[in-house]
Amino acid sequence: MNIEKLKRAEAQFLSKYPDGFYDIGLAQIVKTHNKANLTEFAQTHFGPECGSHVEQTIANLIKCVSRSSMMSMFDKPKFRDFCQRLDLAQKGFLVDSVIELLHGNQQAGFDGFKDLLLQEKIARWPIMTIILAYYAPSKEVFIKPTTTKGILSFLEIETVVYKPRPSWEFYQDYRAIINELKTKVETSLSTSNAAFTGFLMMEVQH
Repeated sequence: MNIEKLKRAEAQFLSKYPDGFYDIGLAQIVKTHNKANLTEFAQTHFGPECGSHVEQTIANLIKCVSRSSMMSMFDKPKFRDFCQRLDLAQKGFLVDSVIELLHGNQQAGFDGFKDLLLQEKIARWPIMTIILAYYAPSKEVFIKPTTTKGILSFLEIETVVYKPRPSWEFYQDYRAIINELKTKVETSLSTSNAAFTGFLMMEVQH
């Protein structure tokens, strides 16, 4: 892990945007990603009690993914169509898995969600992690393959190896790394974990 590179990236970013993600120069980008206020939506609709309203929760999951500026136009319809193909038992299992992922045994929830997605061959990292990232933005991480691989390479992190197939082990390890790294920079660069990884990717691309 190359902390010197992280600090250089921080200095370069703050030279352009002194107030970090509060800077006026980033206002449009921040507005684009916050326009749907999906953290509030997720925290309102995906509480522990959402299992009592399976059909509505499925509709809300589709709505959250469809409104997200972080999700690709490829994954949005894939997830919508996947949810609409599920039978009642599968919908209940999906909602139960999301509840475990957000409020209970996270590994069990992650694996249950993944197993269901694998049946439809859409077990992709962004779909697996988007609800987590909105529900607990300062704790959980959104894994976008290009961004994640770029960050690991840029900061010379060799303790975890990215693989296309989602796994709880990688998610847990990568989340720990991101939560550690963000403590080493100005808080204005980590208004959320998605913002922090966004800052890193902006610098990686330079």
